Amino acid sequence: MPVSGNRRLSVACGVDIGSTNVKVIALDSAGHIVARASRPTPRDEEQLSIDAAVLFASIEEMLVEVCGDRFLLAAVSCSGVGEDGVLVDERLRPLTQALAWFDPRRHRIFRALRPSLGSDESFDAESDAVRTLVGWAWARVQAVQGEARSWVAIADFAGALWSGSAFMSDTLASRTGAWRSLDRRWAEDRVMLTLGATDLLPPVVPSGSVVGHLDSPTLRAADVLDPEALVVAGGHDHPIGGWAADQLAPGAVLDSMGTAEVVVAQSPNGRIDRASHLEVAPGILSSGTTLLRVEELSRNLNWAAQDPDVAVAIRTLMDGAMEPAPVLDSGYFVPGTRGGQLPSYALDAPKDPHARASAVLGALAHLGRDAVGAVLGGSDAPVKCGLPVDGCARRVG
Repeated sequence: MPVSGNRRLSVACGVDIGSTNVKVIALDSAGHIVARASRPTPRDEEQLSIDAAVLFASIEEMLVEVCGDRFLLAAVSCSGVGEDGVLVDERLRPLTQALAWFDPRRHRIFRALRPSLGSDESFDAESDAVRTLVGWAWARVQAVQGEARSWVAIADFAGALWSGSAFMSDTLASRTGAWRSLDRRWAEDRVMLTLGATDLLPPVVPSGSVVGHLDSPTLRAADVLDPEALVVAGGHDHPIGGWAADQLAPGAVLDSMGTAEVVVAQSPNGRIDRASHLEVAPGILSSGTTLLRVEELSRNLNWAAQDPDVAVAIRTLMDGAMEPAPVLDSGYFVPGTRGGQLPSYALDAPKDPHARASAVLGALAHLGRDAVGAVLGGSDAPVKCGLPVDGCARRVG
């Protein structure tokens, strides 16, 4: 990247809109991270939902922060949660908040939709309460009638505002429950049932493609914007992370441990295996396929940690300072399912905090193991295990 006339070094910025935190990094022309920032994802304290306008302002503030007086923004790409989004008007102003993928209200909505969805499971993602189509049905009754012009995913929202046009990254289309990467087509019956109109769907673009030029009065006023800056489609954070891991170690399986635990691999061809809860997405910058399986991690741990004694025991076990009780395979802890279904203890679970903490970690370890096995079994090409991230897995504990 060139150095600008005001001696700022041009950088490309990546934005990750996570369930818990929003992260921004700046990369130089050699791919080195030269600056970073992080803030909690702005959510309504009671409803868990995201105000897209507040999120956008926070992202721009972080871009100004990472650029400071040293860097000039030449390109930006946003990735993030796969299912959250909003209806917008003709000026791309949000008409609704974004229903969180883990919001318990999704279960009631999905139960009402389920009889009309049919039995077709050829979509990229499993039909359940997490899917974007549940958010469509919710947003449809929230928005002021007659104003909605498009649906925009939360991960695409900033890029849409900067480029001046709504779009949907294809790895996010995969999360809707109404799109197949095999033929890159929408299931109109599902769209009509939930969103109400196919013309509310923006164009689907490949993750990694240039969407347009970046226009931002805020970034321009801060003197951090290259006049030729570009917006690049990002999409669902986990396929993008899996692609990055594959670039570092071809054939690797990425076990991404964060708010959710997601096991991801790249494959020339992938098959949908609903029995193993395996899902697919388009390959990143390739004609191949992304294989992934999602399990909830943080929400299960946070639920168990509501008991202070169990919380201490979980931390002690994870630090390796204590051996687990012999209950790892007991089934005493029942993990919460996607879409907000709460975890629970079995009726015969012991009350001892050490035993409960061991049962929690044992159950979650089994979920992770099963997810890796499903991804390994779903690929038609050799893959290898490797690259756990985020520091949640420790050898000792």
